[in-house]
Amino acid sequence: MSAHDHVADPFLDDAVPSLPPPRRRVRLDRTPVPVAESNGAPQRRSRERRTGPPAPERMRVDRLSVLYGSHRAVKDVSLPIHAGEALALIGPSGCGKTTLLRTLNRLTETTAGATREGRVLLDGTDVEQFEVTALRRRIAMVFQQPNPFPMSIFDNVAYAIRVQNRKTPRRKDLEPQVIDALRRAGLYDEVADDLGRPALRLSGGQQQRLCIARAIATRPEVLLMDEPCSALDPRSTAVIEELIGELRRDLAVVIVTHNLAQAHRIGDKVAFMYLGDLVEYGEAEQVFEDPRAERTRDYVAGAFG
Repeated sequence: MSAHDHVADPFLDDAVPSLPPPRRRVRLDRTPVPVAESNGAPQRRSRERRTGPPAPERMRVDRLSVLYGSHRAVKDVSLPIHAGEALALIGPSGCGKTTLLRTLNRLTETTAGATREGRVLLDGTDVEQFEVTALRRRIAMVFQQPNPFPMSIFDNVAYAIRVQNRKTPRRKDLEPQVIDALRRAGLYDEVADDLGRPALRLSGGQQQRLCIARAIATRPEVLLMDEPCSALDPRSTAVIEELIGELRRDLAVVIVTHNLAQAHRIGDKVAFMYLGDLVEYGEAEQVFEDPRAERTRDYVAGAFG
């Protein structure tokens, strides 16, 4: 069980009659949500389910292989990425999921000796056809460790917008966009009184939400997240997970996570990778509750990792 999973009250020993039965307070201002009985599988938080027609395809990975020298880190992977959904990439360390994620907006190009085979398409166009800065405006990235710049909260978010403009916009012109990004990242109410505060004085969870605000300030169509909660406490993790659920309404989210419970909670689709291969891809419930591949079944059951 991960550090941020809900821990139920322990059962009382029936052989000790002197202990009173546990009492539970019920909030009357909202409808109580029943807790499913645990069978050892990761428990999924209740959240809004997508309804209506199938989500449009935003990106497609088509027979993608990524090599570092002669080592093939990703092997002939194909899968779709849909708008309005969160895709969770899972698998043991070294399976290629982070390499796959970084290839979606061409970050693997920054690694010496890395080469790519196959195609990564954004709205039907190979990402190789885009100027790289324009591509990363449309496919933004949030990294594992919060990495705010050593400047103010306002300037951290404004930086992303300024980079995308040929002329440097004035502060008053940037302010509505900065505030909107901070609101969408769930941070504005906590920092509204002092946007000039140094970003490095924020807590770890606030810094990560600031980095999310910076990433979404330019209104990308895809948001890539590389284990964004791994360095955070349980409370901050819960806030980020809730935020992902909100953000996926407006864009496609692709998240790498080692936390199976987290993938089950936030993923609409799940892709399981092992030694560079895509072993299984499907709806989160299907992958976790009725996996087709034996290797997937063993991984989600905790047989290896």
